[in-house]
Formats: sequence, C-alpha cells, structure tokens
Amino acid sequence: MNQRLGCLSPLALISAFAALLLLIGALLLFGGSIFSPGALHTSHADLDPACGDCHAPFWSAKHMTDYCLDCHTEIQTELGDRSTLHGALANQRNLRCQDCHTEHVGADGELTVMELTTFPHEVTGFTLTAHQTRLPGLTFVCQDCHKKRYTQLDPAICADCHGEMDPEYSAAHLLDFGVKCLDCHDGKDRFSQFDHSQTRFALAGKHAEAVCSACHQNARGLADLQGLSSACESCHMKDDAHTGRFGQQCGACHRSEGWRPAKFDHNLADFKLEGRHDAAACEQCHIDGLFKGTPKDCYSCHQKDDAHQGEYGTACEACHTVTDWKDVTFDHGLTQFPLNGAHVKVVCTACHANNVFKGTSAACASCHREPDYHLGMFAGQACSQCHTTTAWRPAPYNGPHTFPMNHGGRGNTCADCHQPTLRTWTCYTCHNQAEIANEHAEEGIANFSNCLQCHPTGQEGDGGGGGDGGDDD
Repeated sequence: MNQRLGCLSPLALISAFAALLLLIGALLLFGGSIFSPGALHTSHADLDPACGDCHAPFWSAKHMTDYCLDCHTEIQTELGDRSTLHGALANQRNLRCQDCHTEHVGADGELTVMELTTFPHEVTGFTLTAHQTRLPGLTFVCQDCHKKRYTQLDPAICADCHGEMDPEYSAAHLLDFGVKCLDCHDGKDRFSQFDHSQTRFALAGKHAEAVCSACHQNARGLADLQGLSSACESCHMKDDAHTGRFGQQCGACHRSEGWRPAKFDHNLADFKLEGRHDAAACEQCHIDGLFKGTPKDCYSCHQKDDAHQGEYGTACEACHTVTDWKDVTFDHGLTQFPLNGAHVKVVCTACHANNVFKGTSAACASCHREPDYHLGMFAGQACSQCHTTTAWRPAPYNGPHTFPMNHGGRGNTCADCHQPTLRTWTCYTCHNQAEIANEHAEEGIANFSNCLQCHPTGQEGDGGGGGDGGDDD
C-alpha cells in the first residue's frame, strides 16, 4: 500500500528550497526593506534598512521601548521626572512608546498619533472632564489646544476659546487673575459655581455679594486662593474709622450683614453696661471718638453731676447705683453717726442742708433747735438725756425733781404740770380750781395760790395743813 508524503514530498521540498533561495537573494539585493510596511520618517532615515536597531528578535528579552530609549536618552531622563509628560506617563501601566508614537508612515508622516478617548490626559495634571466639546459643538482633538507640540500649551488658546463663550467674563477674569490658567485650573471645572461654604470661611451677608477678586486680590495660583486669611482686618483695615484704637478684632462690633450699624458687646470689655449705662449713647462716655483707655471710674464721667462738690471724695459708687443717679443707697452705718429710730426715715437734705455732707455735726442741737418750752433751762446738757431717736416726744425727764413725778399714781408728762413753759407750773391741769377754792374756804384758808408751800410732796397733810394725810386728789 502506497503512503502519501504530503508536505515532505520531493516536489514540496524542492519548492521550499527554491523559495528560501529567492528570499535570501532578495535580502542580499534589497535588505530588510522587503518586510517594511512603509518608508521611515526623515528623523529615522539613517536607520533604514537596519530593522534590528528598533525591532528586537523574538528570542530577545528586550522590547522595542528599550531600543527607543537607547537612542532617545533625553526621554530616558524625563522618565525620572514626574513633572514632565513622559515622567507622568511612565507611572501608567502597559504604556509603550508605540502606543503614542508610530513609524513607517512616510518621510513627512506624523510620528505622534493619540486618541483623546484612550489617552490618560489626567496624568498631565489637567483632566478633560469639562473639555469634551468645543464651540460650535465639535469634539475636541489634540491640535485644538496643542498647536505646535503636544508637550506645550499656549495660554492664549484658553483665552481665545473661553473669550468666544463669554467675552465679558473672560476679559474680567484675565484682568483679575492673570493669563496662567493652569496655575488654578485642572480641567475639573471646580471653580464654576464654587461652594464657598465648603471652606473655612462660608460667605454670608454682604460677603455673598462680593466678587472673588475683591478678597482674592492679585491671586495668581491656588496657593494664593487657599492661603487667604479669614480675619476681618486682612480686608477691612482700610475701612477702620477708629484708626486702630479698637485693635483689629472688627468682628467684635461689625457683622457680615453690613459694615453699619455696628453693635459692640460691652460685656466683652472689662466694664459691663448695667442699669442706666446700658441706655447711654457711646459718645457720652467715649468723648471725641476715643474708646481704648477710657476711664472706668464713676467720677471721670459724673464729676459734673457731683452735688457734693468733692466733699465726699470720688468714690460715687459708695452711695449711687447704676439704676439711677438719684437712687442713693448710702450706708450711714459706716459713718460716726449710724441712723436708727426716726432718723432712718429722714431725708438726707433734712440734716445735710445745701448738699453739705462732709463735716456735718452729729450733735442733736445742730438739727433740733431748742424749743421755747424749756429755752435756756438745760444749757450744756445733751438733748439725748431726755429725748430718744425713737421719737422727739414724749421725752422722759431723768434729772432731779422735788415733786413726785408719779403724782396721782399715773405716768405724768412735763406738760401736765408745767404750763405754758417748763419754768412755770400749775395744779389746775388735773385739779378743779373752783372745788379747791371752796374746800380751802371751808377750812379758813384764804391764801392757797402756792400749792407747793403747803403740799410739797402732793399730799393733803403736807406742811401742817391737817387732815388725814391722804392724797390731795
């Protein structure tokens, strides 16, 4: 039985050998050009037809990227610098030189060919999230922004493109923040409708109406925007009408709702406003706009109201309160003349005439004129020997008295016997004069005008007048 040799038949082997001879001849005559898909770029013309300078054999551990870097040493240097395009791309997995760069496209062909849909543009520091289409609705291509080289961007291109969309805003924005767009913008469009409440300084009141450049003056980068102080004085010192006399804590008085009106919380100071002070206008105490260092003692403001003309010193608060200037609560117990009895209810001016306080005499006679009733009878004797602070009357007499003061068995007052003054006396205040006259007439006594002559102790039998010695009553 005959078996077929197939590809190992004599004819097949002869054909294969002939083809091999033709291939070797072509290589000798034309080199590797017979395998080339096209002509090389002029920058690589010196490599033609040395294919092995770029293409590694299949058994080699090297790759085409390694051959590229052997020649392009400047790119090898960039790979270690992440600030460069190639350095940023080097951190992307599975990226090879040929993913972006091609060859055999002719002497003047494009060596860099990229698709925005696949190129990781975000590694450059600028994402294309907000740059998918351009006016009038066209899809972006690399050449729209990179006119000359892919590694270069002319800021004027940003200005031109955005100027077409919003000329007025773009012109103002460039004037406020300069032309280096990439110093602030990274393509995420995060400053469009920016939510300032996400920062440490939420915009409220008048601040919400301010334009960015009003606070972020001469900002030329993210650091300038993020490093702005949130203290009021960083922006408003030029508005300080107090010229620094109140320090720099503007927020202690002013609010974001408006620079005026300003309300100072006096409780933050070391002089709290209480009573009538709370209703006082600022300028009543802070003369000529002076605030810092204003005296806190009462006399500095109330000297003009001092009816005592300094006689009581300058410690007004010893008597007066913040409720009302006339609301005086002087503790007279602190003086040498404590008030008690009826003196407690006496108004100050009853003793301190003409607002004279200091040096006022504590003697009773200085206020209580000696009555005509006993005028001159007790010279040198203190009123307090008879009178008390409980009441001026009645006044019990504690001195020597020849006639019993409990005459008749009752408590008598001086006026019961001494009428019309203390120098004179009469028994007829209690005893009926007509009855006394008849009684003495019956006894044959004609002269009975001086009762004490016969009745020195008030008894009927006094002075030898006879009788049973009983009371004359």
